[in-house]
Amino acid sequence: MRPSRRRALSPAYDRHEHPDLHQRDGPLRRGRGPRRRQPSPGRLLMAEYEDIESLRRDLMQATLGHVAFDGWSWAAIHLAAEDLGLDRVDAENAFPGGPAEVLELFSTEADYAMLAAMEEHDLASMGVRERVVLAVRTRLEQNERHQEAIRRGLSFLAMPQHAGLASKLLYRTVDAVWVAAGDASSDYNFYTKRILLAGVYSSTLLYWLEDRSEEHEDTWDFLRRRVEDVVRVGGRLGRTVGRLGEVRRGVKGLRPRGPRGSFARRR
Repeated sequence: MRPSRRRALSPAYDRHEHPDLHQRDGPLRRGRGPRRRQPSPGRLLMAEYEDIESLRRDLMQATLGHVAFDGWSWAAIHLAAEDLGLDRVDAENAFPGGPAEVLELFSTEADYAMLAAMEEHDLASMGVRERVVLAVRTRLEQNERHQEAIRRGLSFLAMPQHAGLASKLLYRTVDAVWVAAGDASSDYNFYTKRILLAGVYSSTLLYWLEDRSEEHEDTWDFLRRRVEDVVRVGGRLGRTVGRLGEVRRGVKGLRPRGPRGSFARRR
């Protein structure tokens, strides 16, 4: 279900910018994808859809049911269109970027669903570590029934031509986690926290996909340990950067002695 109210995230979530997705991976050849066609007037939006976003979300959800067998491919999208009673042209125009664009929508919707679920908890009574653990756990638990689609998605994103999309989706997710955790940093800590959490989220995701323990308890133990490591390392890194800043200010405060200065190059 689409959350009724969405929280503001970083500029990476500007849906009006799709630099990677509205271009194909290369010239289309027979068997590699659909030929771009212009829809006839009124065909793109079916009567039962109020807007293009509703169509895109329904088509994305229907595609997930075929990804386990057909991967993130045009074949899966076309089968989803048939399930919804749509023409292939409608599906192709709803997602001109193809499977990559469907995968991006899936990840983005999962981020917003996690944010909406986090608002139902008493976050004020939790520490930062607890909030981060809860946010990551919530996102994974919400998508447990899509584990195979996620596994296929990781293989899809591991291809060189999708490296940019992989980085963008990972950054968006860890950014959403920190937003859910109440992070308000705007200095170097903003990037440090997200870089460190990216490693934690990636390793936890892989562990979760292979975890066979009851209710994924081993995964949550693994997650808690990794978050503890991040907080500890992040604290040390923050103190180190702070000290370097003090040294820099001290160096700037030094003034040369005499007309040439004490640090003048010797002849």
